Amino acid sequence: MARVVAVHGIGKQTLGEETLRKEWLPALNDGLARADVVDRLSDPDLQMAFYGSLFRPQGQFLAVGDLPYTAADVAEGLEQELLLAWWTAAAASDPAVVPPDADTLVSTPRSVQAGLLALSGSRFFAGVALRAIVFALKQVHGYLTDPDLRAQATARVADQIREDTRVVVAHSLGSVVAYEALCARPGHGVGALVTIGSPLGIPNLILHRLQPPPLMLGGPPRGVWPGDAELVWTNLADAGDVVALVKDLRSAFGEQVRCAIVHNGARAHDASAYLTDPLCGRAVADGLA
Repeated sequence: MARVVAVHGIGKQTLGEETLRKEWLPALNDGLARADVVDRLSDPDLQMAFYGSLFRPQGQFLAVGDLPYTAADVAEGLEQELLLAWWTAAAASDPAVVPPDADTLVSTPRSVQAGLLALSGSRFFAGVALRAIVFALKQVHGYLTDPDLRAQATARVADQIREDTRVVVAHSLGSVVAYEALCARPGHGVGALVTIGSPLGIPNLILHRLQPPPLMLGGPPRGVWPGDAELVWTNLADAGDVVALVKDLRSAFGEQVRCAIVHNGARAHDASAYLTDPLCGRAVADGLA
C-alpha cells in the first residue's frame, strides 16, 4: 500500500492519476534529495487521489479541456469575490498589474473583464487563457457549493488513505479536499499533512465554508484539527502565490501548523516547484520516519 497519498489542485480535469503520479514522484524525490534525505520514494510508495475528472465536461474535447467561458460567465457572489481577491493579490506582488478598486467590481461583464484581463497579464497567470481562469473560479465554486460533487471528491481522497498511509501531500484546491477528507475520517493513521499553495486560510470564501465548519468561540474562526494531536501539519506558500492568499495558517488552525514561505520563481503556484523545495522534502521525510 502507498505510504504517501498525493492530492492534485485546480485545472487537472484532462489528466489522470497515472499521468499526475509520474509528475509528482520525481518532484517529491528531488525535494527529498534537496533535504539531504538518502531514502527515495519508489512507485508503490505513492498514490495519486484523482478527483479532476469530476470537473471534466462530458462529451466535449476542447483544446484545454475547458468550456469556452467569457467574462459574462463569472457568476455573482463567490466567483466574483474570488476573482477580486486574486486580482488584489496579483497587484500586490506584481508591479505590472494595476490594482483593482473594490467599488468597481460590480455585477457587470465589463468590470469582470477588467479583472480577468489584469490577471491574464500578470506574472502569475502568464500564458493562461482567459477561459481557463474562469474555469478555475468555477471549480472552486462548484466544489464549495455542490454537495454531491464535494462528497464524490472527498470520497476519492478518503478511499486512498489506507492503514499504511503516513503522509498526505495536497496542492491548491486539493488541500481543501484533503483537509475535509481527513476530518471525515477520525482515527486515521496519517502522521503528516503537507499543504502547498493552499487557499484554506482565506476567510469567508474558503475558511468559513469548510466542512466541518470552523469553531466560532467569540473570536476569529478556528478550523477543526484534521487528525489527532500527533499529526504534523506543514504549510508551504510562495510569496507570489495568488491562490494561497493567506500564507500563514496558524491564526485559522492553530499555532501547531508549521508555516513557511518558499521561493518558486516564476512558477509561484506550480506543484512541482513546491515539491522540489527542501522544506517539502523534509516534511515528507519526517512523516515517513
